[in-house]
Amino acid sequence: MRLPVVAILKLPTMNLCRLLLAAAALTLGQGAAVGAQDMPASRQASAARLDHRELAADQQVIHALNRLTFGTRPGDVQRVRSTGLDKWIDQQLHPETIDDSTMERFLSRYTILNQPQNKLLAEFTQVQQERRTAKRAAGDDMSRDDSVAYQRIATTRRQVVGQLQSARVARAVASNRQLEEVMTDFWLNHFNVFAQKGPPQAYYLAEYEREVIRPNSLGKFRDLLGAVAKSPAMLFYLDNARSMVDSTRPRLAEAGLGRMRPNGRLGQPRRNIPNPGRGGQRRMDPAQNEEVRQRLNQLRNGGLNENYGLELLELHTLGVDGGYTQQDVINVARALTGWTIERPVVGGGFIFRPQMHDAGEKVVLGHKLRAGRGIEEGEEVLDILSRHPSTARYIATKLARRFVSDDPPQALIDHAAAVFTRTNGDIREVVRSIITSNEFFSQRAYRSKVKSPFEVVVSAMRAMNAQPDSTPRTAQVIAYLGQPIFGHQAPNGYPETGDAWMNTGAILNRINFGMAAAANRIPGARINAIPGVDSLASAPRSRQVDAVASLLLGGSISADTRSVLLSGENPLLANAAATELPEVSATGMESEEMAMEQQPEPRDNAAQDQRRVRRPAPGQGQQRGARANPFGRAGASLPQLTGIAQVIGLALGSPEFQRR
Repeated sequence: MRLPVVAILKLPTMNLCRLLLAAAALTLGQGAAVGAQDMPASRQASAARLDHRELAADQQVIHALNRLTFGTRPGDVQRVRSTGLDKWIDQQLHPETIDDSTMERFLSRYTILNQPQNKLLAEFTQVQQERRTAKRAAGDDMSRDDSVAYQRIATTRRQVVGQLQSARVARAVASNRQLEEVMTDFWLNHFNVFAQKGPPQAYYLAEYEREVIRPNSLGKFRDLLGAVAKSPAMLFYLDNARSMVDSTRPRLAEAGLGRMRPNGRLGQPRRNIPNPGRGGQRRMDPAQNEEVRQRLNQLRNGGLNENYGLELLELHTLGVDGGYTQQDVINVARALTGWTIERPVVGGGFIFRPQMHDAGEKVVLGHKLRAGRGIEEGEEVLDILSRHPSTARYIATKLARRFVSDDPPQALIDHAAAVFTRTNGDIREVVRSIITSNEFFSQRAYRSKVKSPFEVVVSAMRAMNAQPDSTPRTAQVIAYLGQPIFGHQAPNGYPETGDAWMNTGAILNRINFGMAAAANRIPGARINAIPGVDSLASAPRSRQVDAVASLLLGGSISADTRSVLLSGENPLLANAAATELPEVSATGMESEEMAMEQQPEPRDNAAQDQRRVRRPAPGQGQQRGARANPFGRAGASLPQLTGIAQVIGLALGSPEFQRR
């Protein structure tokens, strides 16, 4: 049961819970402002804003590491001090200058991800079609060889999802390009895609992260928006691949008269669609027959789908209060008809089909789009949206919320939006304007953000100096805590504010995770890998607490947290054995057989295409199936820790560590 934050705060016996949900009421003294002597020349013009940082020098370093990375690793504070904070920030803003060869060598272990995804998709689709053909044939089951091939391809598909999730965690844990990882995570959530949409989605996702999101994460917003709009992952997820001109409107090209390839060049027209059953005409192979049959069926029964048009305006660019109307949604969807996907059996990929495109005149946000145009019409819509003032404000707000606070100051939003407009949507410069601002380095922002489950797990691994995990287990832990990677069903992505993650069950799971990590049950994480821990084994408890507070919590903890670490008593853990913990899917994927049946067939009723993606409340609709507690062996309880291991486990579950 999800309880409001106020209700949790009133629970009389849950002191640690109260600490975790309290709003960063830490007695941290304000320190002297830090000068801008280490700033690059390009930043001197903004030095006036940097002269009023409220945080002391050491707090600035810790704060920047907590926000611009997925957590501090041993030695990071000293390295940033040595480099100079502003110089380090500038380096992170230019990830191409940072050596990440060790991470690249590690990623070479992901054998499935390193294969051509279009080839894997083609193989999967071919076997799937053979299976369906066999099922439709009366009394005809798949042969043993076909069944084996089908299971092999299905296993490969599951491995694609598992390796995608594992690689995401590994990069967050060990990449030197930490700000790039934070921004990749931000945009993957902003342009959310659900892995369980259907069988092809797994293959589309590999390309989506590698070629669409990551290379554009600090580039121009228009380039990122365009790459997303042409990505099979998004076109499939929000059904734009099936969206086409209504029968009452003019069509750009008649059925079968040509196709627009991704390079924008019109292919040779098919002036005569041969009938394979009539003598004297060229006979097409079965795959071509199936393509023609499906295309004609779509043209007869299809219609406009507004899903992507709506989310493009509401979630990707303008925001819910961005000033658009329902007619704008319809006209954006009309402009993007024909933006679809090549047949999976030949590997998928973006393709523009003129015969699906609405060639009529349209008006979008007051801009008239003249009739008779093709793919360039959708490009103009993306230009309009990327330059709109509401987009600048919406993106600036989301970035300020990610980096500064759940309720960022309006002055900062206005400043970042102005930078967005002035630089034509340069994401790097918008981020720079936020993370070098007075508001970013304020006492109000310090430790004000509650970590998501992904951030909790990854930051714990980084704090413990852990090695990246190439198995699915760490991703399973993140899913168990409530955030399966690529597992959010609705297009709005996972919540960015802390209240969505905070309830009694979630807090207990986080504390249990901390104890499991200290018990060496998280792959790659061992407490003796933390520098200096071995020398603390026989030290007095007070010295252990002070050392762990310095190593893991930035050296500053509340009196209540110190009391818990000294006593080793946690009011929530005392009742943990009697608490029924939720079981969630570790991958966001249902059984393979159920996923196979989700592959959409051509729809028989255009009205079905008008259904929009339902957006469940936070915590709903994003978890499928069940998975046992991943912290240890099935049915095994967490060990009773003592000594330095207990202190580390309690510290990882403390309010200070749960915030960034």
